[in-house]
Amino acid sequence: MAERALPADGAGLIENFLDMMSSERGASANTLAAYRRDLLDFGASLARAGRTFRSANAADVKRYVASLSGMAVATQARRLSALRQLFTFLFSEGIRKDDPTSTIEAPRRERPLPKVLSRSDIETLIAAAREEDDAESLRLVCILEILYASGLRVSELVNLPLTAARGRSGFLLVMGKGQKERLAPLNKSARVAIKAYLKVRDNFLPKGVKESKYLFPSRSTEGYLTRRRLHQMLKALALKANIDPGKLSPHVLRHAFATHLVEGGADLRSVQTLLGHADIATTQIYTHVASDRLREVMLAAHPLAKPKRRA
Repeated sequence: MAERALPADGAGLIENFLDMMSSERGASANTLAAYRRDLLDFGASLARAGRTFRSANAADVKRYVASLSGMAVATQARRLSALRQLFTFLFSEGIRKDDPTSTIEAPRRERPLPKVLSRSDIETLIAAAREEDDAESLRLVCILEILYASGLRVSELVNLPLTAARGRSGFLLVMGKGQKERLAPLNKSARVAIKAYLKVRDNFLPKGVKESKYLFPSRSTEGYLTRRRLHQMLKALALKANIDPGKLSPHVLRHAFATHLVEGGADLRSVQTLLGHADIATTQIYTHVASDRLREVMLAAHPLAKPKRRA
């Protein structure tokens, strides 16, 4: 691929921005590569117009965003997000005196709302998992309680070290995206479930292995419970609980955790911290989920929301 022409100040400013994203925000290699592609494309647009990153104005950004009209709305929004973050960085560093993206509206898109289980669905699932008292059931109950109590990503759950569940009363120490640590809360039910599971944990150790660093060891090649196996376990549990298997996955439990918090009055900043989201915009989807459900409740229960009967 031929290298795209950039403004004179382009390459250096982009690399400075990417260095900041890596060192201060822990952006992954894939995220940095995506930012680089998007910013190089915008830089080429500026070069063709005889502009630079320092001199670019809102009209330059609007022209570039308009040129993306044939792309998916999600792609357009992602590229504009990259520009916003770059110019915010340039402004904060004193390289620019303004942010030319501040007045640019993101392309509108219908964002699919996440699947959410109700509180009664969660109770039904846990009750179904508790019907048996064997090691498999104790492990499954433990997993359900942790996912619903802490909102972990599935990758965070299966990679939990055994030490994460010990020594911190009421919390798990989680390694999230970008190698960022956070404390995930555990309610009493989750703590009780972990205690019960730890008594049978050795049943899942690989043959000939006396110990494992993972909280959820397995005989798999990886040495820990795989995401694929966990999905299978949850699908089987959904059938047992008479819940549509298509509604249940580890990520759906994470959505339920966040949505039920927002419905209960938790502020978005707290939910963002608990989920380990780098950008609060990602967390805002839960306000839409919660408001839609509250609207349904209001329409069903409020006397003035019901259609009046004609005499």
